[in-house]
Amino acid sequence: MIKEFRDFIAKGNVMDLAVGIIIGAAFTAIVQSLVNDLINPVIGLILGGIDFTSMFVVLSGDVPPGTSLEAARESGAAIFAYGAFLTRCINFLIIALVVFMLVKFVNRVRSLAEKPDDVEPEVKTGPSQLDVLIEIRDALRSEAPK
Repeated sequence: MIKEFRDFIAKGNVMDLAVGIIIGAAFTAIVQSLVNDLINPVIGLILGGIDFTSMFVVLSGDVPPGTSLEAARESGAAIFAYGAFLTRCINFLIIALVVFMLVKFVNRVRSLAEKPDDVEPEVKTGPSQLDVLIEIRDALRSEAPK
C-alpha cells in the first residue's frame, strides 16, 4: 500500500496539481488586493467616499448607525452584507476571466506545438511499381485473343 501511495504521488499529474493549487492561492491573494485596494476605493469614491466592502443593511437587531460590518456581525444582529458579497463576486469574475485567458493561451500554444512547422508538400514522383504492373496486366488482357 505504501508503494502504491508513493507511485501515486510520484506521478506528474499530482505534482502539476499541487503546483497549480499553490499558484492559485498566490493568485487569489493578488486578485483580492486588486479588488480591495484598487477597485473598491474607486467604487467608494463614486458612491461618495463610502467603504464599499462594509456596506450592509440590518435586518433585525440593534446596531447603532455608523457601526462597522465586523461590529455588527459580533453584536449578533441579522445583517444583509451586500457589499462583502459584491466584493466576492468581483473577485470571482476577475479570477474567472484570468483563468479563461490562461486556458485559451495554453490551448493555442499546445495546438502550435502539435502542428509541425515545416511540412513539405507531397511531391508526385510518378506511378509506383504496382501501378505500372497493373497497367501492363490490363494492356495484356485487352490485347489477348478471345
